[in-house]
Formats: sequence, structure tokens, C-alpha cells
Amino acid sequence: MTYTPERPLRVGIVGAGPSGFFAADALIKQNLPVSVDLFDRLPTPFGLVRYGVAPDHQKIKSVTKLYQKTLDDPRVRFFGHVAYGKDLTLAELRRFYDAILYTVGAPSDRPLGIPGETLAGSLSATEFVAWYNGHPDYADLSPDLSTGSVAVVGMGNVAVDVTRILAKTADELLQTDIADYAVEALRESRVKDIYMLGRRGPAQGKFTTKELRELGDLTNADVVVDPEDMELDPISEASLSEDPMIAKNVEVLREFSGRVQAGKPRRVHIKFLSSPVEVLGSGKVEGLRVEKNELRDRDGSLAAVGTGETEVLPVGMVLRSVGYRGVALPEVPFDDRRGVIPNRLGRVTASVGGEVVPGEYVAGWIKRGPTGVIGTNKADAAESVRSLLEDAPGLARVADADAAPEAIDHYLEAKGVRFFPFDHWLELDALELEAGRSQGRPRVKLTRIEEMLKRTKELA
Repeated sequence: MTYTPERPLRVGIVGAGPSGFFAADALIKQNLPVSVDLFDRLPTPFGLVRYGVAPDHQKIKSVTKLYQKTLDDPRVRFFGHVAYGKDLTLAELRRFYDAILYTVGAPSDRPLGIPGETLAGSLSATEFVAWYNGHPDYADLSPDLSTGSVAVVGMGNVAVDVTRILAKTADELLQTDIADYAVEALRESRVKDIYMLGRRGPAQGKFTTKELRELGDLTNADVVVDPEDMELDPISEASLSEDPMIAKNVEVLREFSGRVQAGKPRRVHIKFLSSPVEVLGSGKVEGLRVEKNELRDRDGSLAAVGTGETEVLPVGMVLRSVGYRGVALPEVPFDDRRGVIPNRLGRVTASVGGEVVPGEYVAGWIKRGPTGVIGTNKADAAESVRSLLEDAPGLARVADADAAPEAIDHYLEAKGVRFFPFDHWLELDALELEAGRSQGRPRVKLTRIEEMLKRTKELA
């Protein structure tokens, strides 16, 4: 069936983060006439770039300029403050769109599965990151920073980000777009020691070398690595010649381990071969029991095995950073084991290995799991869009009246859904940027949904 400029292929994208924008961009860059609507439950676009990327990593956030260009295209529209499953159901999306693409990311986290994990002061890094980045869902989190020590469980870039933010001074953070309430809380922080824990060794850390080096450049904190942890087993030693990044990471860590401490106000302890086995405390976190591991060769790969030797870290907060996890969407198939929407090349399937669900597609972390960096989602989204376009001639078309772009606007208005269009985002963006300029910062974020809606309404 032919699509024309008068009756383009109508695509509804659920989730306006990196994958949603990469998918929208891929759709408008091919020859088929398309009309794309991006929906997000928050008034603000850009998802993980706005609420997940560390505030002191502004260069990474510059990718939003490309996303903004996508929104400038008349074929792409943004509908903020529209929640899938609440404001729009699957049946309603099917009424207005020939194809639906889910790009909702992986908003939850993996638990540690140890006793005491639910004590007050035991949080996911996902929550903590969202808090200091001004995510409206976490503006009232109020983490207790009155403790002298914090454990960050994990050895990926998110764990490094959290550790770095805890170690920096408030004055350093004031040069960023960190939430105002977070920088004030961090200004009063009594945290002196931050323990970053990995269950395996230095060669198995998942951080990038650039992120790792930043821990060694902190003006407010010494970095501490036990030289004994840098004695590598034969398999880890061999991996240095196979992977340049691993070799660079180990080189940086060995340099850290040989440093003489400068007596800075805070200390970052990078501890390898350490697994949390119990969060201790009565009502709140008062310590973390950690077991010493050893690495054992299992068919050429290394497994961390507990030795039975334990120590207690005197921490008052535990932040777990052992992986993100997708969350099931209403009426959409879900692979609970992997935390993804089952699919074949981006085509949603009714179950793992099951039949394809016509007209439904998926991209990003909710498609493949939480792997890669922001740019990894570009090729992933392009693959899903190729599948969608291959299927386009045979898709069941919605009624022409419902395919008119204004039809969804009228429908949402009739339902009383207070959606947040692109021009309102531009107003909000300008407000935040101007507030930032007056303080010498990249931007000052609004962090409450009602405040966002109120401020843009006042400007209308």
C-alpha cells in the first residue's frame, strides 16, 4: 500500500529519550513519506541524556542539539506529559498510528539480593543519579548525606559518576546543571570516605579509561587502591594484550595504587574482589558486610568465588549500581528474565521466540538490554526502523481521518490530557538556559512537573 505526502506513514514513538530520537531521525531520513509523534510521560524530552548523564559531563549532553534538530523537522512532533497506559492505551495508539515503536529504556535497577537491602539508606544508583539530575520522580528523595562513609556497589561508569559526584565540592558542582536542591544537600555532606566495590578484579572493571582517570584528578579527594589488588591472575594478565582499554585501565589503577596520599578532605577507595553479603543496621544502614573473593578459571572465563573471609565497612549509605533493568508496559509482551520486550530485529514478538506482533516495534535498552553508550542506540534504532519500513507496505492502515496529525491532538484534548507540545518545551528550555546564564551555569533545571506546566502557561 502506497504512502503519500498527503497520507504519510504514521508512526507513534513511546519514549522521547536517545533511542526515540535516533529512531525518529532514521525515519525522516529515508524516502517514504512519514509523520512521527514522540510521546513521553515527562514534559521534558531527551530522557537519559537529561536525567542520567552526569551533570559535570556537559560535552556528552551536547547530543541534544541533534535531537533538537530532529524536532525542528515539521514531520516530527513532541507530546510531553503523556503517559502510556494512563493517558494513552495501546488500543488508542493503534487507532491513530500505522506503527508503534517502544523506546522506553530501562528505568529500574537490579537488586543485590542480600539481607538488609531494603533498609533506609540503601538506594539504587538509578535513584541517586535521578535525584541529583533533577528528575521530577526523585526530587523528594532526600538521601542522608550526614554519614561519614558511603559504599557504591559496582564498577561501571554509573558507579564512577556517583562516586565522583559524592567526592566533589559544592563549588565545583555549581559549574554544572545539577539540581539546585542537590548541590545544597551536597554542600552540607559529611561524607569523607567513598568505597567503590567490584566483585571481580581490575581487569574486569566495566568503566571506561576516561571516566576512571577522572577519579585520580579530583581536587577534593585522594584515590586509594590496595597494591595487592593489582596482582593479576594469568587470565587477567593475558587480557591486557587482547583489549587496549583493559590494559589502559590497569595501567591507570596501578598508578593509583602507587600514589602517596595527599591528605585531601575525602578519600575514594576502589576495592576489587569484594562482594556485599549483608547490609547491616537497625531501621537504617549502619554498615556493609563484604566478602573477599578470589577469581577461578571456569572454561576460560573468570568467576568470582567467595573465600569466606569478611569485613564490615562502617558505611551509613549503600548505593547499588549493578545494572539497569527494563519494566513491562501494559499490554505489551515482556521477557521478565532479561527485562526486555521480546523481538526479532526490532519487531515485537508475542513471546520469546514467538510470532511477530504486526505493527509494533522496539528499540534501545528495552529492546536489547542496558548495554553500550548513548551513541550505541543509533545503530540499534536504525535496525528497528529498517524492519518497520520493510513491513510498511503490508501494515494495517488506520482510517485516514484518524491518521490526520491533528486527530490525536483533538482526542487528547477531549480526554482532558494536558499534553506539553514542542513550543512549550522551547519556552521551558529558554527559561532554564537564561537562569543558568545569570549564574554562570549551563542551565538551572525546573524539577517539578507542576512548576513546568505553570511557568509555560504563564508565558502563553
